[in-house]
Amino acid sequence: MGAPLNSAGAGPSNSLLVRRLFGLAWRYRLRCVQVLGIQLVLLTMGLFGLSFTGIGIDYILQVVGHARSDPTPLRPVHFLHVSLPAGMPPMHVLEVLGAMILFLSACRAVLNYVYALQVNILVQQKLVVDLRAEIYDKLQRLSFRFFDANTTGSIITRVTGDVQSVRMFVDQVLIQSVIMVISLTVYAIYMASLSPGLTLACLATTPVLWILSAAFSRKIQPEYAENRSLVEKMVQYLAESIQGAAVVKGFGRERENREKFDALNSAVLTQQYSIFWWVSLFSPTAGFLTRINTTVLLGYGGWLVAQGRLPLGAGLVVFAGLLDQFAGQVNNVATIVNSVQQSLIGARRVFEIVDAPIDVRSAPDAVRRPRLEGAVRFEGVSFEYGRLDPVVRDIDLEVKPGECVAILGATGSGKSVLMSLIPRFYDVSRGRILIDGIDVRRLHLDDLRRNIGTVFQESFLFSNTVAANIAFGHPDATQAQVERAARIAAAHDFIMGLPKGYETVLGESGNTLSGGQRQRLAIARAVLLEPAILLLDDPTAAIDSETEHEIFEALDRAIAGRTTFIVAHRLSTLRRADLIIVLENGRIVQRGTHAELIQVPGPYLHVANLQLVDSRELQQASGGAAP
Repeated sequence: MGAPLNSAGAGPSNSLLVRRLFGLAWRYRLRCVQVLGIQLVLLTMGLFGLSFTGIGIDYILQVVGHARSDPTPLRPVHFLHVSLPAGMPPMHVLEVLGAMILFLSACRAVLNYVYALQVNILVQQKLVVDLRAEIYDKLQRLSFRFFDANTTGSIITRVTGDVQSVRMFVDQVLIQSVIMVISLTVYAIYMASLSPGLTLACLATTPVLWILSAAFSRKIQPEYAENRSLVEKMVQYLAESIQGAAVVKGFGRERENREKFDALNSAVLTQQYSIFWWVSLFSPTAGFLTRINTTVLLGYGGWLVAQGRLPLGAGLVVFAGLLDQFAGQVNNVATIVNSVQQSLIGARRVFEIVDAPIDVRSAPDAVRRPRLEGAVRFEGVSFEYGRLDPVVRDIDLEVKPGECVAILGATGSGKSVLMSLIPRFYDVSRGRILIDGIDVRRLHLDDLRRNIGTVFQESFLFSNTVAANIAFGHPDATQAQVERAARIAAAHDFIMGLPKGYETVLGESGNTLSGGQRQRLAIARAVLLEPAILLLDDPTAAIDSETEHEIFEALDRAIAGRTTFIVAHRLSTLRRADLIIVLENGRIVQRGTHAELIQVPGPYLHVANLQLVDSRELQQASGGAAP
């Protein structure tokens, strides 16, 4: 059996996951560069606005006679040189400075809007859609082994919630980390240009914050892994409850199910409290450390201003603004670290699907056969799920084109698995299956499956029109072809009785139809392909005797000229076969026609006698004569 996905999030190392996430972001590098470019412009504008504010304060002090230093020219950083024009009235100077600050604020508002728009397009619209499409494409190519080993809830959780966690890495980790590093570097350089000593004193707590961040990261990662596991269990239980609603109501288990769901839901909430507790503890701790810097600024910086070694506006006020921005970026560490852990857990779970091995695929030099004749041969075929005991063992069987083979056996004898090996829903473990003398593993998978029509034991229908469901394997089919297939499957009459006939939209899984009606639509879907080989997995199990008679009268025409494998238990079906094989524990224990096997003691005769006894009892109960 295929390996189950690991709900606990164990797997590749964090460093490997980070490299893969960087590789994912590299696909969108041009848009990432645009986003970072906008942030650099915003950063530059912010520095200019802060500098103009400092200049204005110093100018006001100079005008009223309290200035200790000439505010012009001001060179807090090499790229910034501002000189106030001589002879301009003070109010005009202040108006110019105010207008420049207002202009920069307006430009920043516009750029912030553009930035938010670009991030939304890059991350939520582009990356998420592309990644979901990639995962969906991978799911379409995975074999039945994968879906046998993994629950629907687990897969859905990864395609929805965990993909959002990967998005978080690009948006809230990668982009924000680059912005933070650039901003911190620029702020530190700017502050050092104003006062190196004050800069060292105010940033002395930064190393302590990095140490706390590393400790927080190590602590929070397993918490997020457990959270994902609990959410996955809750979603799986929800999916099962919806799918099994009829069973739940039939056995009056609504109250117990609510209690169990409440327990799962509460477990998620309780575990999230633990996450919130650590996040809530880290954020104010980081904030407290950065606020210590403010105390140092007021004490040491105020002394520098009093000594005339630092201007008040262009020096202390600007430095305070830079320190506040620096502290804001440092406080983002908590958010980034938190996002990193969520991203890594989500990425690990998403990449498990992306990396899942494709057990069944077309060979690089696959043989193309758009049309097959339908000669099928099993040569020493065995199959098992993983390391379990074989489900089918040493099957040797040859079927000529156009022959009908019925397969009989108890539950678990390997009937459905044997048929699933023909279209390569699974690949054989030993031996080989040949169609028209070619190993099915050498045939191109598309050609192989388009030559095989399959009706599964449980008929699944899509939430679409009746016509679209019948034409699912042949979307270009005409209305006449669809109706012909429906007539063959004895479905046309009940379809015409639906509110909109063939254009009636079915509910989820076709739940608005009876079991027999769903089965007939599934048969019509298979027949429409006009395949060389038909696989019918007990197609009359959910159909009454009268409908069964109608279907097989129609199927006699469809089966003619086609190789057919049919899992059956009713004598009325078995009699129609050219060859009957009886399976026990995955082995063929009897083979022959109905006329031959009915004469030989064995499993087939036992089943036939049971059905004959049941038939007599039924006739006697209804007042009829026993045959």
